[in-house]
Amino acid sequence: MNNGCRWMKKLGTGGLLLALLLWATAADQPDKQIAIVIDDFGNGMSGTEEMLKLQIPFTAAVMPFMPTTKRDAEAAFKRGLDVIVHMPMEPNRGKKEWLGPGAITADLSDEEVRKRVEAAIDDVPHAAGMNNHMGSKITADERIMRIVLTVCKERGLFFLDSRTTPKSVIPELAADLDVPVVVNHLFLDDVYSTSHIAGQMGKLKRKLQDHVSVIAIGHVGPPGLKTSAVLRGSIAELSKQARFVRVSELLPSSAHDNQILP
Repeated sequence: MNNGCRWMKKLGTGGLLLALLLWATAADQPDKQIAIVIDDFGNGMSGTEEMLKLQIPFTAAVMPFMPTTKRDAEAAFKRGLDVIVHMPMEPNRGKKEWLGPGAITADLSDEEVRKRVEAAIDDVPHAAGMNNHMGSKITADERIMRIVLTVCKERGLFFLDSRTTPKSVIPELAADLDVPVVVNHLFLDDVYSTSHIAGQMGKLKRKLQDHVSVIAIGHVGPPGLKTSAVLRGSIAELSKQARFVRVSELLPSSAHDNQILP
């Protein structure tokens, strides 16, 4: 079974219906594409319900081993959204306890890294891909990321590089391993204020002038209500410039095709 078939199978009935609806109306929509990713589902965070009510397709990044992991993944899947594993990974700065359970840290053996990645995938229902939660240290570590991406390949998952460090080794390793990869262009709510989030939406619009596709990451949690409100208020205007899509719709047909880089 090729990778495209695997992802279609993972979408399920709700995802297929939404995909058919989007395909049927694509002729009347702009050629450019926006993929919104919302991180940190899985812990009953502020803005969860508001995000799931957005009238656009997006990608829900769900943290494993959390109180609402399965509920949030099932709710997103039922809506026909992409579900991906939001894999906790050690940053260069910060406390390990911020990462949550099952995190990938630099002190782990090869065997333990593989064990934790496999367990995380098993814990998030309907996962079609993975991205990194934090992870500026790990995504620059070739040893660890080779294991992570190998497991993704074995499970038929794509990888979204959240790009928390410019030193990321993910695109090169993914091409070597033939794992489909896409890369985040900007964070919408790295500062928790409505004015900043609105400003980031302005940056997204400007990026569309030079990019066929733009990926942007927001969050539930502390900025969740603000981010969902700004997104909701921006849908109509952005839809004049681009179509909202799931990340899986931007995947290269081969990992050796051109990557979607910032």
